[in-house]
Amino acid sequence: LVRVIPKPSRAFYPCQRAAAPLASGFVIWLVALLSTRVLKRSRYALAGLVLAGAVVALWLPLAFTDDAAAQEAFVPSDAPNTPIGVGKGIFPGRVVWTHEPDAAKWDGKTGDWWDDVNSDQPLISTMLSDAVKSLSGKKTEKDAWDALFRHFNQTHGAGNVGYRAGERIAIKINENQNRSGTWATGQAVPSPHMIYALVAELIEVAGVRGENISIYDASRVIGEPIVKKIRSNKNADFQAVRFVAGRPGSTGQIAAEFDPANAVHFADPAVPEAYLPKVATEATYLINFALLRAHILFGVTLTAKNHFGEVYFPNNGGWTPSPLHRFGGRTRPLGSYSCLVDLIGHKQLGGKTLLYLVDGLYPGEHNETKVTKFASFGDQWAASLFASEDPVAIDSVGLDFLRNEPRETQVRGTADAYLHEAALANKPPSGTVYDPVREGKPLASLGVHEHWNNSTDRK
Repeated sequence: LVRVIPKPSRAFYPCQRAAAPLASGFVIWLVALLSTRVLKRSRYALAGLVLAGAVVALWLPLAFTDDAAAQEAFVPSDAPNTPIGVGKGIFPGRVVWTHEPDAAKWDGKTGDWWDDVNSDQPLISTMLSDAVKSLSGKKTEKDAWDALFRHFNQTHGAGNVGYRAGERIAIKINENQNRSGTWATGQAVPSPHMIYALVAELIEVAGVRGENISIYDASRVIGEPIVKKIRSNKNADFQAVRFVAGRPGSTGQIAAEFDPANAVHFADPAVPEAYLPKVATEATYLINFALLRAHILFGVTLTAKNHFGEVYFPNNGGWTPSPLHRFGGRTRPLGSYSCLVDLIGHKQLGGKTLLYLVDGLYPGEHNETKVTKFASFGDQWAASLFASEDPVAIDSVGLDFLRNEPRETQVRGTADAYLHEAALANKPPSGTVYDPVREGKPLASLGVHEHWNNSTDRK
């Protein structure tokens, strides 16, 4: 109450949502206690008042201290064009940006943005195809996908081989806003057309059977528009694609299972041990398909924070990232430990990610709002897609786009701190020893971080 009454928007903070059941239970208990005959005795009444006062006294300074730090405008902690870390990929550190204004046609009133009439599938498919070709330096889609698979296998000790029949691919999407399966008008969720374009490339170009493709978010529900879009293609491979969710909806989704053999050991002992979903650990390759938007706790939510939808805490809520919210947010000073680095560097997550994509077709203002046009794009939809083999580089580019968009007001504090930790994971500013699988081998650099020169040239 102390936090939410002065600023109602705080009710949407994940920490507030997590605390609500316990907090409301306490209030109900306190009211019930005050109404009993026991409280006719003054010492019990006094004890109750003292207890309530103690709660307020502890909570009040925490509330304002936390918010004050979060309100600070984001200022990059490093100069433009001063890269740190080691680039990943065929062309190390390369990030591709494709922009097609005509692909996003929603007028904000007619139907919804994910309707076929408002999202141009042929143009969106071309965006993804162009991104993969530019990323790999190949002229054809087939050669591009083959190059990505071969480079991945060569750098992971599997030899100079491409995709092999039967290998599984799991696509992690960000359904953080989707808690019921049915989307609300204008909701900022993944684009069904972007996901369809990716699945079509895998099936029709890379030669992956539909039964070996899974689309998942272990902590949420896969939106019905996504399922319907994939199933709209009556080809047997499209019908065989699996959908794995934390709370399966009514569209044939499979319940996520955690893998007790694959834990995440966070470097900070205050973070409890988590487990990963079998859909990820049983796959040969992952594709991290994130969203372009700000975040009210972490500053930005891109490919790194997309991992929050695939952690299972047996004794702390199950499929939820809540135990991680205090360990990497935008209010922590530079040089602090970040749980995001443990996730990016885990061999079953970032360690098996073939491709990083960021969906910027219809971005949201932040993680709890509807889609918004970007002032920095001439007050139009961003209509963009980003691709990379480097998790640090693509998030660095995404951060630069978001920090230069006036409507992404939650990009504050130390939003790039985790990128410094990840780029220098072998010797991070915090001095943390990141070893998320407890193999006695601290992580090496996870990629290259760099801020562009300015928002006009974007170099």
